[in-house]
Amino acid sequence: MRTLHLKTSIVGISVAVGLAGVLAACGTTAPTAAPSGTSGSAQLSGTVTVFAAASLKATFTQLAKDFEAKNPGTKVALSFAGSSDLVTQISQGAPADVFASADTKNMTKLADAKLVEGTATNFATNVLEIAVPPSNPASISSLADLAKPGVKVVTCASQVPCGAATDTVEKASGVSLTPVSEESSVTDVLGKVTSGEADAGLVYVTDVKGAGDNVKGIPFPESDRAVNIYPIATVGTSKNKELAAAFIAAVTSEAGSQVLSDAGFGAP
Repeated sequence: MRTLHLKTSIVGISVAVGLAGVLAACGTTAPTAAPSGTSGSAQLSGTVTVFAAASLKATFTQLAKDFEAKNPGTKVALSFAGSSDLVTQISQGAPADVFASADTKNMTKLADAKLVEGTATNFATNVLEIAVPPSNPASISSLADLAKPGVKVVTCASQVPCGAATDTVEKASGVSLTPVSEESSVTDVLGKVTSGEADAGLVYVTDVKGAGDNVKGIPFPESDRAVNIYPIATVGTSKNKELAAAFIAAVTSEAGSQVLSDAGFGAP
């Protein structure tokens, strides 16, 4: 009986040792889940400063709130202006981490100055639309109507993406406009229309949609001659490139694309 008891004990010890080895092996290979709201293995934190085209104000404000909610400990500081003005500011040393332009031309200027990290990503498109006061006092119904005598039309300056698009549309259609003022951003053009200072303004489809009942939008077929492509990139002088990359990933994600689509932007 003592011999049988010894053999049984030996078998028990062998089984126990075998099980311990299996459990140890499993412990070394089991994946570790990353904490919620992280990029990779590190918790995101700090402030990311985003310089974005004026036409992105509504969407990027929403995207910033979503990003902060998903990444506790982060803050998105937004600065909006005409793309050309933002390029000037960044070139002069303004502390931006991310630049989102309303056209490729201004992004290229920054890239040529070696102020872009990596390659810019196209994330949206936009086209022009005529904005008029709700009562449409000048009875505008087409692009050609903007060139009629006495019509007070406002456009963006040529160096601004919406102004460059206006120039392209004029040349392609043969319609020559004489604006009463040329503004430095598309939001300034919209402001002239909503305040009643202008009979009409050339803005983006997204601006008309965002203005709601404050303006009436008049689509025109010539607008497809000038489709603006929006690129986004990390600024080369950024001091928080990991956070910048995470914000860009959020903008270009499926959820980010949905926010842009809901605002009227087209796919890149």
